[in-house]
Amino acid sequence: MVLFPLISNILILLLLFFTKEALAVSKLSVTDYDNYLSREIVAEREADRVYGLPGQPPVKFKQYAGYITVNETHGRALFYWFFEATHKPEEKPVLLWLNGGPGCSSIGYGEAEELGPFFPQDSFHPKLKLNPYSWNKAANLLFLESPVGVGFSYTNTSSDLDELGDAITAKDSHTFIVKWFRRFPQFRSHEFYIAGESYGGHYVPQLSELIFDHNRNRAKKDYINFRGFMIGNAALDYETDQKGLVEYAWDHAVISDELYHNITTRCNFKLQNQTDECIDDLSNFSVAYDVIDMYSLYTPTCLNSISSNTAPVVRGTTSETFSKINKWHRKAEGYDPCASDYTGFYLNRPEVQRALHANVTKLSYPWTHCSSLMGPWKDSPLSILPVIKKLVAGGLRIWVYSGDTDGAVPVTGTRYTLKKLGLKIVEDWTPWYTSKQVGGWRTIYDGLTFVTIRGAGHQVPTYTPKPALQLLRHFLANKKLPSHPI
Repeated sequence: MVLFPLISNILILLLLFFTKEALAVSKLSVTDYDNYLSREIVAEREADRVYGLPGQPPVKFKQYAGYITVNETHGRALFYWFFEATHKPEEKPVLLWLNGGPGCSSIGYGEAEELGPFFPQDSFHPKLKLNPYSWNKAANLLFLESPVGVGFSYTNTSSDLDELGDAITAKDSHTFIVKWFRRFPQFRSHEFYIAGESYGGHYVPQLSELIFDHNRNRAKKDYINFRGFMIGNAALDYETDQKGLVEYAWDHAVISDELYHNITTRCNFKLQNQTDECIDDLSNFSVAYDVIDMYSLYTPTCLNSISSNTAPVVRGTTSETFSKINKWHRKAEGYDPCASDYTGFYLNRPEVQRALHANVTKLSYPWTHCSSLMGPWKDSPLSILPVIKKLVAGGLRIWVYSGDTDGAVPVTGTRYTLKKLGLKIVEDWTPWYTSKQVGGWRTIYDGLTFVTIRGAGHQVPTYTPKPALQLLRHFLANKKLPSHPI
């Protein structure tokens, strides 16, 4: 009777001893594994480091470019280009920029012609100009080509290109962001924001909603310090977008009284499908913009376009109704109206692609501003307002801005759209100032700020770069734009 307790105690001691040893070994192996993972992450990140581009002026900030696989089974990989902030990147937020289309490149437009550090300057030589108003002066700046089939982003499953729509774009972009922060863990604790334009009015709120929802449900290691988003000249609501499109064209003397009367009496934009008469009228509407730039009414067009190979294609900037409009040149005073030609030539140069770690699978088609590979867009809600209402209620910082010389997604439609939200007005239609001049007007709602930018077209940073950077700085700081000359 004495032997059994003695044996039991010995067994317990042995168990405790080996358990302690097992824990020590386990702890050691976990540490080694963490170090191994850390080395792997550093290696991946350093493999994406861009040490210099053909024709690039010298800079002190770091830049990275490469791929993140968002679906291993199908081989879907999204291409990104990331610039650390010009000053104290360890203290700056991370900003993701998304262009729309759907199907247009955030690198071709956003980085190379709007708000990135480098603008191509020549079609015959690799030459980059440093943008003095680059948004990486205010934030660590991330550009993403999304969905697959856009720019350098690709899929190994060709059927993916026939299944694209809002839902899969948001899902893949969210997977990208989660994996990007794993590759760049030093930025995980930073405030994170999203900005975009045009059909980004769908992309940005939908991605924001996924992050917002997953932040409440996912494991803490994938928590994203997401604070809010900003969208410009954004397609948000089918009915009011179309109504504003037509009214703006008539009010700015682009279409005749007769055509305006025909559209407003024959078309019902509360319905997605229109009558044959309405479609005919809308075709005449698109013809009216053949002779000027729809995206910037008062700036010149490119008269010496030398590239048909990289000509961009617009796909449903506001809706399928107007998808026949195929002009996508952006021009502005102080900027070469043929900038898109330069961008196309630059990004198709083999030496540029090597420097960016792009086109590693040797795609069978050239890089273009907007993809012609995609099938019909599968899903596109008629209105994004329910998503915006949800995120307003969730306390995210939300700014909507509008360049007031854009005819494609005009300020008129955006004003109708925001009125639909039914938010309480805190401060109504107040001018704001930049360089001692009126930069535009603003309305502050309970939970959302609306800003107009005077004299800017569809791509606000292209036409008014200094006010656009001012807009970004105030958004990130959550400060009202100045109400008096400064």
